[in-house]
Amino acid sequence: MEVRHQVVVVGAGLAGLRAALAAGQAADVAVVSKLYPVRSHSVAAQGGINAAIDERDSLESHAYDTIKGSDYLADQDAVELMCEDAPRVVYEMEHWGTLFSRTPEGRIAQRSFGGQEFPRACYAADKTGRALFQTLFERSLKAGVRVYDEWVVLSLAVADGAVRGLVALDLKTGELHTVAARAVVMATGGLGLMYQRTTNPYSATGDGTAIAYRAGARLKDMEFVQFHPTSLVGTNVLITEGARGEGGILLNARGERFMERYAPRLKDVAPRDIISRAIETEINEGRGLPGGYVHLDIRPLGLDLIRHRLSEIYDFCRTFAGIDPSRELIPVQPAQHYMMGGISTDNEGATSLPGLFAAGEGACVSVHGSNRLGANSLLECLCFGRRAGQAAAAFAARAGEEAFPAAALEEQRERLAAIRKRRQGEHHGVVRRELRGVMTDKVGTFRTGEDLAAAAAELARLQERYRSVALMDTGAVFNADLAAYLELGNSLDLAQAVVACALERQESRGAHARRDFPQRDDQRWLKHLLCRYSLRGPVLEEAPVRITRFTPKERTY
Repeated sequence: MEVRHQVVVVGAGLAGLRAALAAGQAADVAVVSKLYPVRSHSVAAQGGINAAIDERDSLESHAYDTIKGSDYLADQDAVELMCEDAPRVVYEMEHWGTLFSRTPEGRIAQRSFGGQEFPRACYAADKTGRALFQTLFERSLKAGVRVYDEWVVLSLAVADGAVRGLVALDLKTGELHTVAARAVVMATGGLGLMYQRTTNPYSATGDGTAIAYRAGARLKDMEFVQFHPTSLVGTNVLITEGARGEGGILLNARGERFMERYAPRLKDVAPRDIISRAIETEINEGRGLPGGYVHLDIRPLGLDLIRHRLSEIYDFCRTFAGIDPSRELIPVQPAQHYMMGGISTDNEGATSLPGLFAAGEGACVSVHGSNRLGANSLLECLCFGRRAGQAAAAFAARAGEEAFPAAALEEQRERLAAIRKRRQGEHHGVVRRELRGVMTDKVGTFRTGEDLAAAAAELARLQERYRSVALMDTGAVFNADLAAYLELGNSLDLAQAVVACALERQESRGAHARRDFPQRDDQRWLKHLLCRYSLRGPVLEEAPVRITRFTPKERTY
């Protein structure tokens, strides 16, 4: 079946729906998603969305905190644009129906988040992502946005150097469909499933990022993987930074408040990269708990505050760990959480491939640089999702109708037929398990050149094994086995990009901590690394960091 729209958005999370709503103001738009929209990971964001809406705060302070938090690798014009747009974003969502928590005076409530000099994270208890997403989802239903859900995108269709649409697999029927479009917006989120310990869901395999990469779009900042300092031991469910913003503190096995040693001024609300490394250091030096974790203490906050402002954390602790956080310490450890890198875009979401735009975690406009501040991700999704949607609609208006390249469909038909014919070979689950082990053991919070080189060699071997994987299910209807196989291919390609960039960057900056190069080196490495896809592996290029008015200096807290 062929369907045709002027703009197609891939991904139905916060960035995707915001892009669709913006594009729909001026173009015929549709959304393609491998999930039903409400299953998107945006709903898991807990703590807040940043905006300088208090008269004592300022846009300049928000921008400075973000750029400093990025270890000066963020593109400063993009950061200033985002921070300037932040109050409008929050008020727009409030007017559309988002139920933010309130102060006694009735204003939108704000809490402290790591690395920020002012409590500017606007929140809805500890369910901020869910509240914002529900508002957008209802808005998209009202606007009549067409959603092709449970369609797995296989490839972009490119002709004459420009995107003409995409090819997708309908999981419900096993049919292949072509979606002709003048412009495509990629908004498929993160890639955390390549790690064993991650706060991400099983669907976070970076599909759109990998598909764009293979089609010719550049990736940027892929070496910068964020590890959230506080995930619940065992399940690695996220324990929001808001718990520390409300006054929670981290304790080692001796009962010491150890963050005073690593960030004397901000302590437990220092940036995430600093706290994650501090926890790993406490564990490595023997001051962690057996099994590799520390404690988060929110008991002093009291049951009433916890159940009202941190109700999801209260439920998670009781459900997944069997503890009452108002009476007991919470066992926490760092886990992969977010990708600062992704598809390289300009401030309007445009990529190096004409007709392709991107937004959200799978994109990299580089407002996060080498380390994202908490509560800036929801802001990025809404700010740049809107801009990408508007830019895609404007591009579609200029582009005009083009024929869909038939070869794109035939290529994917042959690809799926080949994997279904394969009768002998190991299962993709074995390869995925080893991928996750390699990334966790060798490409984690701390890195060395030796480990990264070993990871690169192992990933090359896993790629070879992937080519001989065989399916257990060769049927058509709801073939989850085939979908997981396709996702693994995306994860492997992106893992190679992460490792190649991490091996190349011989310094420590933000979330990229090299034990063999422990210092930041602005003279050699104040630049972005770009990745271009090739069959022999990532090809690296460089791009300058755009600096406006904040001169790089030592980052202290």
